[in-house]
Amino acid sequence: MPAGTILRESKNCWRIKHAERSAFLIDGAAYFESLASALDQAKRSIYIAGWDIDSRINLVRGKNHPYASVRLGEFLNNKVSRTPQLQAYVLIWDFAMIFALEREWLPLFRLGWKTHPRVRFHMDGEHPIGGCQHQKIVVVDDSVAFCGGLDLTKVRWDTPEHRSWNPLRKDPSGNPYAPFHDVQMVVDGEAAAALGDLFRDRWLWATGEMLSRPGTDGPAPWPKGLTPDLRDIRVGIARTLPAYKDREEVREVEALYLDSIRAAKNHIYMENQYLTSAVIADALGESLHKENGPEIILVVPRETGGWLEQSTMDALRVRIVKRLLQADRHGRLRVLYPALEEDGQSLFVHAKVMVVDDRLARVGSSNLSNRSMGLDSECDLAVEAEGDSREAEGINALLGKLVAEHLGTKPETISQALSEHKSLIKVIDSLSDSMRALRRLDIDQKMPVDGPALVPDSTLLDPERPAKLDKMLDQFITEENGSSKKAVKVSIVLMSLLGLAAAWRWTPLSEWTDMEKLTAFAHLIKESPLSLLFVCGAYVLGGMVMFPITVLIGATAVVFSPVMGSVYALLGCLSSSIVTYLFGAKLGKETIRKFAGRRLNRVSKRLAKRGILTMAVVRNLPVAPFTVVNMLAGASHVKFRDYLIGTALGMIPGIVAITLLADRLVELVKEPSLRNVLIGVGIAVVLIVLSWWTKRRLSAGPRE
Repeated sequence: MPAGTILRESKNCWRIKHAERSAFLIDGAAYFESLASALDQAKRSIYIAGWDIDSRINLVRGKNHPYASVRLGEFLNNKVSRTPQLQAYVLIWDFAMIFALEREWLPLFRLGWKTHPRVRFHMDGEHPIGGCQHQKIVVVDDSVAFCGGLDLTKVRWDTPEHRSWNPLRKDPSGNPYAPFHDVQMVVDGEAAAALGDLFRDRWLWATGEMLSRPGTDGPAPWPKGLTPDLRDIRVGIARTLPAYKDREEVREVEALYLDSIRAAKNHIYMENQYLTSAVIADALGESLHKENGPEIILVVPRETGGWLEQSTMDALRVRIVKRLLQADRHGRLRVLYPALEEDGQSLFVHAKVMVVDDRLARVGSSNLSNRSMGLDSECDLAVEAEGDSREAEGINALLGKLVAEHLGTKPETISQALSEHKSLIKVIDSLSDSMRALRRLDIDQKMPVDGPALVPDSTLLDPERPAKLDKMLDQFITEENGSSKKAVKVSIVLMSLLGLAAAWRWTPLSEWTDMEKLTAFAHLIKESPLSLLFVCGAYVLGGMVMFPITVLIGATAVVFSPVMGSVYALLGCLSSSIVTYLFGAKLGKETIRKFAGRRLNRVSKRLAKRGILTMAVVRNLPVAPFTVVNMLAGASHVKFRDYLIGTALGMIPGIVAITLLADRLVELVKEPSLRNVLIGVGIAVVLIVLSWWTKRRLSAGPRE
């Protein structure tokens, strides 16, 4: 490999493989249509891995196309049904409760009511506390693969025009959503086969099942009508994988970012949803300190989302941007957001793209956040021009298309202006006079809530690695002059609790979490006049021994009626919360009083100022098991009243979704009587109202 090469196997890439063809698919319309074409040609295997999926979305819209009105679930079923040797596998993150109202509540894939037996669906929960499956790849016949920032889910489809009103830009419920920008990359050949290996590894980790490689005979299912942007290239595959069980940590994504930043000479252009990574900020700061370093253009959304993200991730972003502006002594930094020409709207940037000079182009799933460097699973593709002018032209063409889209002009105009000015910043400044422009991010914008005040330690909001017990404890209880005895004492308790949590999942105790056994036992107490007492007692006992709370809620839903199931589950959760909170309060406060006296920790005081809000948010952040959160809250300064109300508010959406919707839909399928239909409609109305109210509370309102 040439000495000056950026991409290096075993350093910043998992593998570097050959592809005969590659193309950059800018925005969801281009990706979804190309994907539909590739899937339609599948013969042996379809692999889909993502953060989310929605079986109700239409891949092709607004065209005279055979699949223009076919939803994804139906599309896969039809394709597998008429292709005898075809197997489809779908692997999606087993998401945190906070996302329950944003996702398709009961995917057809998961329940298998209408899904073909050769369409396999699995929710991936094999990741450390706080982490998620974030890789977004689709592999067809091990011959063509897609990778980038786009999941096959709602509110992703859009065209490069990003019109304020586009009748085709609606979610499966018919609701319009704001303009959305993202990028995907498609490759064939050995690079696609390597991504097939990556999926098979993930499927094995998640399910314990080893998939065999499909045959790759016959022509590759390259999307019809898609002209490659690059030919005969080497593709680097970079991953993030957190340390988990016997799997070692992989930080290729981070290493490739750092190596690319250090190698840049003229410009670094990055589009990303977030900007909170400390290590990336440090590398960019070092580059800005250089007297003759590259220009750095960071394109981000003006606001990352609703109330919660603005109060947390945006607040952390402001810190990073201020640091970078202080380091920008030579005026080579721009942090911009795309403004649209209609109604003063801004474009939501979800892309994860990097272009370095005319040398390297990168598209993937990784955000510029701490968690993408070491906690979430990620996958990025990168191509490098190694003395080949065709590759450099392809990389420049990608940059031209992206910048031209945001400025409302043509790629040729960008190319010509760049040749004239020799500065990407000058090109953007000179062409940003219209309403469609790249405008500077306002770092003085007022947040709905001060994120650092909401949860003081940024590592809780955007952790870099799986949480360690001592660090997890420090989010709630810290001392200026702590004692090693105290740390050991509390750590032993927490290690015992997490050991129990692991035992319920990975030892013979897991047999007791079987839903059928649990519901059979619950039926015995259903008719008892003391059933509520028994249920609450079961939740309390389960909390003390770290029994999975979601299993208890699911059993409650199956045994009791929808309304009573919801009430019993909530009361059971609150009962368990109270007991474990009091246990944590006794352990923590006595220890703090003994070793710190009046020196109450700063974190706990700041948590107490927003007790209800903090508990509602933390209850939905996957930072620790249910019981551990309860004990840590008890040992902090969160008032009991605030703790209880916040816990109830944080858990109600998930409890309702589990206890009402799941149970009633199953009954509706088993017995589609008028009564069950009416109950189903009633539940749907309640959930819609609840969803509307929750989103209204968490939303920042309509975009300006």
